[in-house]
Amino acid sequence: MIKKVDKRGYPGGDFALLVKDIKQEGSRMTIDVGARLRGIRTTFGLSQRELARRAGVTNGLISLIEQNRVSPSVSSLKKVLDGVSLSLAEFFTIDLGTPPQTFFSADEFVELGNEEVSLRLLAAQRPGRQLTILHERYAAGAGTGDEMIVHRGEEGGVVVRGRLEVTVAGNTRVLGPGEAYYFASQLPHRFRNVGRETCEIISANTPPSF
Repeated sequence: MIKKVDKRGYPGGDFALLVKDIKQEGSRMTIDVGARLRGIRTTFGLSQRELARRAGVTNGLISLIEQNRVSPSVSSLKKVLDGVSLSLAEFFTIDLGTPPQTFFSADEFVELGNEEVSLRLLAAQRPGRQLTILHERYAAGAGTGDEMIVHRGEEGGVVVRGRLEVTVAGNTRVLGPGEAYYFASQLPHRFRNVGRETCEIISANTPPSF
């Protein structure tokens, strides 16, 4: 991933970086990048200004690309796509004719866990997904293990059934139905079912870890 323009010392800002990258790499896109970027932006419900803000570029740059007045290099396009958390592969293959799925049946969740700890992921195939939502079930006595978990972002969850022991940065609390947790994910944490029945929770974290 390229760094922000000001850190690379280009006085001309985002447009200067774009032009420099094009000259250095000599790469040109063979599809209508402008129309594709505009389609993705509108699919995500973003204005040019909002996409620019998220990507850390100027809205003038977004406008130039969408009008095909400039032909972005791979590195420059990746910088813009950071604003919607899309990879280059997703950018070129996403079906713009079909809007992202909104509703899901129970059998459309993707199982990431096992018999002891079930982790069922919602919207696993959604392009540019910026959130992990899990339907979790812990068998009696099951948990995430003795080793503490650490990753970037934030997470939270609500206990639906059973009793869940949550340890965060050395602090431990047992939560029951209707109770919840929310913390910065870089704090060491782990989960354990301390009850005699299956514990069920709905959790979310961002940016997505799965």
